[in-house]
Amino acid sequence: MENNKRQSTSLFDIDGKPSFKKSFPIALQHLLAMLIGNALPSILLTNTLAGTEFAVSPDQAIYVIQAGMFIAAIATFLQLYPVLKVGAKLPVVMGVSFAYIPVLLAIGKQYGYEAVYGAQLVGGIVAFLCGLSIKKIRKYFPPIVSGTVVLTIGLSLYPVAIGYMAGGNGNPLYGTSYQWIVAFIILATVLVCNMFGKGLVKLASILIGIIVGYIVSLIMNATVVPGFIDFANVNSAGWFTLPEILPFKPKFPTDAVITTAIMYVVNSIQAIGDISSTTVGGMDRDATDEEISGAIKCNGISSIIGALIGALPTATYSQNVGIVSMTKVTARKVISITATMILIAGFIPKFGGLLMSIPQAVIGGATISVFAQITMNGIKLISQQELSMRNSTIVGLGLALGMGITSVPEATALMNPKLAMIFTSSPVIIATLAVFILNIVLPDKTLEQEAREREEIDKEK
Repeated sequence: MENNKRQSTSLFDIDGKPSFKKSFPIALQHLLAMLIGNALPSILLTNTLAGTEFAVSPDQAIYVIQAGMFIAAIATFLQLYPVLKVGAKLPVVMGVSFAYIPVLLAIGKQYGYEAVYGAQLVGGIVAFLCGLSIKKIRKYFPPIVSGTVVLTIGLSLYPVAIGYMAGGNGNPLYGTSYQWIVAFIILATVLVCNMFGKGLVKLASILIGIIVGYIVSLIMNATVVPGFIDFANVNSAGWFTLPEILPFKPKFPTDAVITTAIMYVVNSIQAIGDISSTTVGGMDRDATDEEISGAIKCNGISSIIGALIGALPTATYSQNVGIVSMTKVTARKVISITATMILIAGFIPKFGGLLMSIPQAVIGGATISVFAQITMNGIKLISQQELSMRNSTIVGLGLALGMGITSVPEATALMNPKLAMIFTSSPVIIATLAVFILNIVLPDKTLEQEAREREEIDKEK
């Protein structure tokens, strides 16, 4: 029986070895679902820091995108084929994560890339430790806590998307109708593909939206707005590159390290959902503690490696989990083909240069739907628990403090700068701390218990 399993050619056997002809279409779906999402966080960071004292050269900006491809491939291979119990041995696709962007942008604007990678290095160690002790800390992050954090991440990214839809800060055409026309064309394209498309069209809706937006931008560039697209990065980018060791020398500001470490703990808890969804959706069974622990340790190790080669933090990709659940294709060989294609893209700087030439209005039109989905994922998590007065208080106060304090920067202008970085650099951090503490401190009461309390009050004379 063991020999038959080893020789299986089934797409639906995790150890199956299906033919390339059968595997490639599914592998391509996984690639299209993650490709743009993997590059966009790097583009957001480099574009945000462009024009500041921490700006990098176009070649370095392209390299950050390429490094993101390298680390996505490395992390995915490690999840598929674990080393020393690091990895889940599941059909999981990894990539650079949007979840860290609010924190990374704040760190980057204050300290630069070196601090981003230094904080990420420590965060990776924290994630690895979380993987080792996930059983003990999991109980402190029920859906009401993790859901509020995810909801805050989505809400905090809206201003970023809107700024990009308007053309991006520093753009001479910022806020003009040209930018908004392009942005809404992309948004409409993504929605149509998502709502009415099927198969590859639905899975690659963001990629299709960006392609359509790029074509519209080319037309606009050739007619009414010369210079709408800048091809300088495409022309200057080389055809081949290799990962570099320490392209940015890590620095470790205490406040940056603390905020990033908190995000890694939260993301480690979120990974439980993706790993569980993979096994439940694709294999009709719950994930084992060993699989969850291995997956989180893999994220920690890949983030450490990423910091050393100039790639941003990684996470499991929920959209690829959805493909596994939808198709039931669990053969690791399929995902290994996807990882190989991601790795090849990492070796080609022209690819990164092409992505850098995408107008910011196009990126904004594509990403706002992603951020909206992150927000709704948070709401879905929250709704897994009943919204008693206690739980509503936790969610409401977490959002109020997280979004409120950071939207009034003058309210903390006289605070110690390092404390301000920890507590006000991103709404995600203060919301996380608030809901984490409230969940521990507030007595757990169900809707039924609260109803009984009201009845008892009515009976009192």
